[in-house]
Amino acid sequence: MANKFSLPNLGIGLGLRTAHYSTITAEKPAVDWFEIISENYLGTQGRPLDFLDEISAAYPVVMHGVSLSIGSTDPLDFDYLRELRALRDRVHARWVSDHLCWTGVAGRNTHDLLPMPYTEEALAHVAQRVRAVQDFLGAPLALENPSSYAEFTGDSMREWEFLGRLAEDADCALLLDVNNVYVSSRNHGFDPITYLNAIPFERVVQFHVAGHTDHGTHIIDSHIGPVLDPVWQLLAEAHGRTSGVPVLLEWDAEIPSLAETHAEALRARAFIGAAA
Repeated sequence: MANKFSLPNLGIGLGLRTAHYSTITAEKPAVDWFEIISENYLGTQGRPLDFLDEISAAYPVVMHGVSLSIGSTDPLDFDYLRELRALRDRVHARWVSDHLCWTGVAGRNTHDLLPMPYTEEALAHVAQRVRAVQDFLGAPLALENPSSYAEFTGDSMREWEFLGRLAEDADCALLLDVNNVYVSSRNHGFDPITYLNAIPFERVVQFHVAGHTDHGTHIIDSHIGPVLDPVWQLLAEAHGRTSGVPVLLEWDAEIPSLAETHAEALRARAFIGAAA
């Protein structure tokens, strides 16, 4: 099925990282598109923006944030949203995404993606905030499912039900991170296919894959590659429920050369078939 927002299938992309700036600008490699961490380019006029301007002129770009704190009880930060909107317009970003989480309280930022309580009250609260952000941006917001390591005893539903209902109630898009689904399924003991069955795939506009670190008793979403086979298999299952959605490899620590990173991303072709 086509995504309901008519957002394009950009192909197979990479997270834009400083280690690769020079290679990208010098060699113009055949990468389909790049995803940027929004906050890396807010409140600065330095060299990162110069590189971003050059790269965004040559490649499609999407924006991925870590500080929206959509689940917080703090008021929405409209100064942050104004900067976000201005950056989107500057680089002609195809869409803006962030995480279903909260990052702080009482004005304090923990710089971490903290888990949501999955309750009816939280669902109504977050849906209202998502609608307000979308109204301000004048475009759909894509929310990503987080990886998690703890759950609230007061939860009245599971994450997949909360995410699916939120997407419908707020009329937002979804960024489905299949590595996060796998990590959380191992940490909390659920079937990842049960998670996929609850997702309204017509709202999925992007996939993430990444590496993780398995400690036996639990898994950490470390974003250290390569991607493990169970995650590729889960991507194949999820991608097959769409008519073609772009795939993005996240590799954020122990980052190898651009060529090696891109080669790992292109392994997705073997799992998404003709849609690649």
